[in-house]
Amino acid sequence: MKATQRLHNLGQSLWLDNITRDLLNNGKLKSYRDDLSVTGLTSNPTIFDQAIKNSTAYDAAILDGLKMSRAEEDLFFDLALDDLTKAADLFRPIYDRTNGVDGWVSLEVSPLLAHDTAQTIAAARQLSARAGRPNLFIKIPGTPEGLPAIEEAIFAGVPVNVTLLFSREQYLAAAEAYLRGIERRIDAGLNPNVGSVASVFISRWDSAVAGKIPAALTNRLGIAIAGRTYKAYRDLLGSSRWQRAFNNGARAQRLLWASTGTKDPKASDVLYIKSLAAPFTVNTMPEATLKAMADHGDLGSIMATDGGDCESVLGQFAQAGINVENLAAKLQDEGARSFVKSWNDLMPVIASKSAALREAA
Repeated sequence: MKATQRLHNLGQSLWLDNITRDLLNNGKLKSYRDDLSVTGLTSNPTIFDQAIKNSTAYDAAILDGLKMSRAEEDLFFDLALDDLTKAADLFRPIYDRTNGVDGWVSLEVSPLLAHDTAQTIAAARQLSARAGRPNLFIKIPGTPEGLPAIEEAIFAGVPVNVTLLFSREQYLAAAEAYLRGIERRIDAGLNPNVGSVASVFISRWDSAVAGKIPAALTNRLGIAIAGRTYKAYRDLLGSSRWQRAFNNGARAQRLLWASTGTKDPKASDVLYIKSLAAPFTVNTMPEATLKAMADHGDLGSIMATDGGDCESVLGQFAQAGINVENLAAKLQDEGARSFVKSWNDLMPVIASKSAALREAA
């Protein structure tokens, strides 16, 4: 049995952190579902930037968009929704079989809206309606400005993947926004079963402190942050507030490990997959990491519900001069700016492809 299957049997969902039209058309995504236990996927502007830039698979759709005089941003969402609705249909049997726990795909609102709550809410509702698939998450950043949008989207019945979370505190703020939306639905007599995941980014922690810490602490910060966050997650699920929501028919917002590809070439290529094995969580991983796990991965230990030695390890980082709270805020801000950069890179890619195709037509 492949390690990916064993991980799935443990109770963790494996999602692919990638989407391209080629993956859909050549059957590879289906093979990942059938052979490597992949039960969903995530996307972001960087992924689509690379997909559109490096493939001719989108050319015909771009030409069709040009005939309708679609602007670059509108054309992008046409392309993205076409891919993601097909992927959602591929994972729909899993969604149906698990009663909506698994089988999801994700689409991000424009990162240019990261600091505009009202526009984020409007975009989330519009994209969800356009997709017309029950198993499509709208990704909203868990920034201070994004939190009200998360609450309002959940209250409106829009499934949300909360992205750009880096710490326990940021996760708890996102979980609070989700729970407020659910409680408002309960109070209004609405069905409180609205799906959501909270995506905590891991490997960027270790990249941020590389070369600034004792060698013994190398590649240990992200895992320690994950341990601290996992304890908070398990404690929250057992809280009386959540139990009341469950009793009214709500479903838990699952914790998702994001950015789990190993950045350090000297470290194991499945470092974060082995270290983050935990029931009732999701791990979304790049293709290379997924294949490595299937080929030579091993599960190792299951994450401790009490966080294990995370606080001791984080204490060592504090002694080494790492202020985790400040770094979490910096990483979230940098992550938001990185997505904006990818978005701003993506629009010229679509424009240049459009120009070339128009000239060749």
